Amino acid sequence: METAVFIVCAAIVLAGALGVVLARNAVHAALSLVGTLFGMAVLFLNLEAHFLAAVQIIVYAGAIVVLFLFVIMLLGVDRLEDLSVEPITGQRVLAAIVGLGTFGLAVVFLLTSDIGARSVGTLTRDITDIGQYSNLRQIADVLFTDYVYAFEATAALLTISVVGAVVMSRRMARGDEAQEAAEDD
Repeated sequence: METAVFIVCAAIVLAGALGVVLARNAVHAALSLVGTLFGMAVLFLNLEAHFLAAVQIIVYAGAIVVLFLFVIMLLGVDRLEDLSVEPITGQRVLAAIVGLGTFGLAVVFLLTSDIGARSVGTLTRDITDIGQYSNLRQIADVLFTDYVYAFEATAALLTISVVGAVVMSRRMARGDEAQEAAEDD
């Protein structure tokens, strides 16, 4: 049963990821991202990581994607653009080189590391074996001690992106009003 759930959810995640990358409409890409995130949540449930599944749905699918859709609608980027025009010359070639380089480094790392030499028991050990606290308490301890700067930076980036989207939309709205006033005269 677990294998069947994994196969179905893996197919959903892959289809959603391809939809994010290949969709020509930004709204469709964001909705494909929702499908990917829900598929990941079910995979987390399959691994009995209930907290991560809840975070996946509540935080990512619920909040982050809604923020993406809000910014997309606010900026009006839901219309099609001409993809044959390249705003920065050579960006596609550079992106392909960087992507292949990153993939190559990941393959080299996996082949030269000793990850496979570790025993499976240490990699899959239940987090509750580490101490007397619950999973949630252990995750909170790590999140707010070791990763507090990354956590705060993420919060700051999300806040800055929303403020930037609002400022940009107001400038665009003023420009549209000025253009309409000039056309009326």
